[in-house]
This record gives sequence, C-alpha cells and structure tokens, in this order.
Amino acid sequence: MCGIAGWIDYGRNLEVERSTVERMTETMSLRGPDAGGVWISGPAALGHRRLAVIDLQGGKQPMEAIENNETIACLTYSGEVYNFAELREELRSYGHRFRSRSDTEVVLRGYLEWGDKVAERLVGIFAFAIWDARKRCLFLVRDRLGVKPLFYQPTDAGVLFGSEPKAILAHPEVPVRVGIKGLQRLLTTTPVPGEAMYEDMYEVPPGYVIRVSTEGLTKRRYWALEAWEHKDSLRVTIQKIRTRLHEVVEQQTVCDVPLCSLLSGGLDSSLVTALANRTLLSRSKASVRSFSVDFSDNAGPFVQDFGRDKPDTPFVREFVAQLKTNHTEVMLNSERLQDENTRRAVMRALDCGWPAGGDMFPSLYLLFEEIRKDSTVALSGESADEVFGGYRWFHEPAMVQAEDFPWNAMLPQLTPLVCEDVAQELRLHEYQKDCYSQAIRDTPCLEGETGLEKRMREICYLNLTRFLPILLDRKDRMSMAVGLEVRVPFCDHELVEYVFNTPWSMKTFDGREKSLLRAAGSGLLPDSILQRRKSPYPSTQDPGYERALRTKLSMLLGDNSAPIRALFDKTALRGLLEKPLTEVSLGSERSQMDGVLAVNEWMQEYDVRMAVPVPVPVPE
Repeated sequence: MCGIAGWIDYGRNLEVERSTVERMTETMSLRGPDAGGVWISGPAALGHRRLAVIDLQGGKQPMEAIENNETIACLTYSGEVYNFAELREELRSYGHRFRSRSDTEVVLRGYLEWGDKVAERLVGIFAFAIWDARKRCLFLVRDRLGVKPLFYQPTDAGVLFGSEPKAILAHPEVPVRVGIKGLQRLLTTTPVPGEAMYEDMYEVPPGYVIRVSTEGLTKRRYWALEAWEHKDSLRVTIQKIRTRLHEVVEQQTVCDVPLCSLLSGGLDSSLVTALANRTLLSRSKASVRSFSVDFSDNAGPFVQDFGRDKPDTPFVREFVAQLKTNHTEVMLNSERLQDENTRRAVMRALDCGWPAGGDMFPSLYLLFEEIRKDSTVALSGESADEVFGGYRWFHEPAMVQAEDFPWNAMLPQLTPLVCEDVAQELRLHEYQKDCYSQAIRDTPCLEGETGLEKRMREICYLNLTRFLPILLDRKDRMSMAVGLEVRVPFCDHELVEYVFNTPWSMKTFDGREKSLLRAAGSGLLPDSILQRRKSPYPSTQDPGYERALRTKLSMLLGDNSAPIRALFDKTALRGLLEKPLTEVSLGSERSQMDGVLAVNEWMQEYDVRMAVPVPVPVPE
C-alpha cells in the first residue's frame, strides 16, 4: 500500500519542475515510509512513496516498461491485487517476462497486454496512474468499491493527481479554496461519487478509468452494481457466501510482512479473524495476531446507549480464549484522544476537519498507531453492515420509508448549527434532496420489482454507494497516516455483487440483521458472538472528554478571529454549551461540538479560503 502523485502538462518539460513534483510526492511519505521515487519525461511526471508489502526488494516505483532502450509506459501504483499470481502466469503464456514477484509489475504488464481494460481483470483494492509514452496519454484507475482513494484536478494543459488532496494542494498554482459544493459536502453526510472538498478538485469515482490526453479528459466506467435474478436456494446461498469468504480471506492473508486482524467482538470482525486464524494455522502453524480497543478512563460500569447494549471487551476475551489468537488489548484515554498533536495528525491525514464521528477519528488513529508497532497489514470487518444489512436504519420502518438517506435520522448533523444566511446560500436541504433523488435514479432494479423488495434494494444501494465511501475514506486515511495497510475482505466485489442480488426476505430469513452472514459463520465463532446484536465502533464514556470539548468551544466563541464564526451561528453554539453534561455523554451534542472544533482547526491550519459569500464575524 502506497501513496502516489503526479503531474501531466502538455505545454511544459516537467524536468525543470522536478522540485515541485518532489514536493507533491513527499506529502505522501506517511502512506509510504519505506521508499520514494520520481520519474519525469517531457510532459509527464509520476511520483511514488512505497509501503513495502509484497516483494520487499522488487516492486520499486515508479516502474517503467522498456523496449529497445526506450520507456513505453510508466506506472505509479497504490494498493493490492490479490489475483496477481494467476494474472502473472497468464501474461507469461503471452510472452511477458517478469523481473520481480510484485503485483505492481503484473499491473504494468497487464496494461501492455490489455490496455486500460486491465482494470476489469484485477481483483483487489487499488488506485494507480499509467503514463503511456507511445500514446502520450495518462490513465487514472480506481478499484470497484473505492477502497483506495485517488484525487485529480484538471488544468489548462493537463492534470494534477494524488492519493490525497494534499499532494495536489502542494502544487504552487493550486489555491486552498472551498466552494459551494465543498461546503455542502463538508456540512452534510452526503458524499457524491466523484466530488471532492476543494474547488476544481475531483475524485476518480469507484469503478472508473479516466483518460487524459491532448484532446482533454474522458471517463469510462468499467464496473457498476447490476440487478439480476437470484436463483439459488437459501442453503446454497449461505454455502456460497461462506465459501467465498474463505477464499477472500485466504487471498488477503498473503503478504511478506507481519499481518494481524482487527477484533471488536462483533460478528463481522470476529468472523474475519476466525477465518484468518484458520488460514494461518494451516499455512504456517502460527495463530493470527489480533487487536482490540477499549478506554481506560470510562466512568464506572458500562452504560447502555442508543447504539450499544453491552461493552466489547467481554466478547473479545471470550473469542480469544476459544480461538487462541495472539491478542493485544489497546487501551486509550481521554487525554490521548484530546491531545493537540493527535487531533492535528488526524486533521492533516483527512485534509479537512471531521464534521461527524466524534472521537472515532482520533481513536482509530491511535489504535492504528499502536498496531503499526507490530504489524504492517491488518484485516478489517469494515463494510459487512452495508453489504449484509446490519444497521438499524435497514430495519426501522420509519427510516426505511423516509425519502432521505436513512442514516441522516441517526447520525449527528452540523446543519442545524449553520448560520441562516450561509444555509440559504448553500441550499443544504435542497442539496441533500437532490443527492438522494439522483442516487435513487441510479439504483439498478429488476424489471417488475416492487414493494418492499424494491425499496430494500434501493436502501442497500444507498449504503454501498453513498455511506460506505465515508467509512472507507476514514479507514484509509487513519491507517495510512501511520503506514498501516488495512484490507477489507467484505469489499470483495464478487461477494458484494452476489449479496446485493439476494432478496431482502433471504437477507432477513431469521428475522434479524445480517441473517446470511450469521448463518455463514455458524460453527466458526462462540455462540454469544454469533447471536450478538449489532454494536458500532466503541466511543469513550468518560465525561471528561466532553468537558474538554466544552472548554475548547467556550474559548472558541470568545475568539472573534476564529474562522468557524463565519459558518456557524453563535447562538446555536452557545445552546450546545447550555445543555447539561450527563454522567455518560454519548449524544449528538458531543459529536457536534467535536465536529465544530475539528472544522475550525482545519480552516486555521490550511488557511482555507471560501469561494462563496460568508458573513464577516463582527466583534462583540
């Protein structure tokens, strides 16, 4: 897993711009701490920072394909292709010769054989750029589910690109500006595929190839969810899911560096960890390393809230006692979560504040930081809820039938805090409504499909294409900020396609959430975990965490130079502070405070310029 950057300019010889290309590439050093390189030829410059996972000595990048002493193509690549061994054998049968064992060289040689249609043949998580010197064009490619990020910004003479916005923002001709679309994205939980936070910047949408040439920029979609009739019986469906999960985990445990698994004691992570443990025991007679997280300063016994009825740790310990994984419990506290260096590291990793999610962002960052001391690759249960229907909003009739993204009824929102004139300028309600309507129009459905089955297909599609990207982005940025590669078996596109097309009645055949996954995991897990109710990622229950937020927000309200005062209504912010602090505060108000502070920290650190009219704060 790595970080990439680059610049194509058909009007310049970029060799004279090497320092700029190196600066762009260096912004990716946390994603790739092991090595770095820059390749420049005429109008093309590619940069790479490497996190070595496969073939530690080979696979250096940018990687060239040379014929008759001339470079015909050059690749800068981030990700993992899990079927690279099979593709390498196929390419060898066509006459290709390989100098390394890396999947990088397979991708490059695959492009020489199949052109940009190599994307359809790759199984994995990836984002890469290939410069074809023969055609003088660049190809930007992103994996099907969008697990690995890839941003770009068109210019008058070409394009800038990078794994994260910071690579593009490092270019001296790119201002740090956020326009109407960026603010709409920032202040809502409504990502639009292909849109980015910064003005004139975009993301390569999941499942797309973008071609850049002297004729301009074109897009080709090589993968999308499709609707087809599911003909398998329940028994066959469960068996196919179980078999595919075994295959996927077996693929994703292949690496040349220490590997571990994230373990929460819930169904998703426990099943991935159990399958990884079984695979490694059969392969090397060694148990898998596993890691969990908890908080050392929670006030008293666990208190049930709207999302959690029981703490994770007892389930984790029961799992470890039964399966004998090599386990570590990572203990965090409010002091570390609130540490200014931690929050700044999170903000720099995201290239913005985090409007929702509260302490999950610093918590994940610190967890991954501890894991990185031991492991370079981790397996995660991320995305099982989106694929199999795990969230409450899949099952609450009012949320299902609402003409809105269902998670908006549960997740904390910053929109109620926005200044009235800014809200009018941004049209936030209309924006969310338009985004929802477009997503519904995009949903593939079977001919004649009606009623609950049609609606639940829409809900599943919304989660996979509009909500999952939020979580994948959070996971990627927090893990890569410490040089840790996190793999997501439940994002295997074949598994996603298959489960997406199983009827909702089958997905809930036992009257519960994630019925198919629970059945597929039968016999592999302790029964208590197999029957455990969905529980989200844990959050500290220490009241001291909110007290610290309140102190910071109070100071912020007294700072007339705070950039956040141009966006948020001071009366609404004071209203947050006037609400009583509960004994264990996990409500939306706490997340709102966290979000406001994080956005302010980002605007100050990045010196963000708003490309829309905003009110000038008036000294009180």
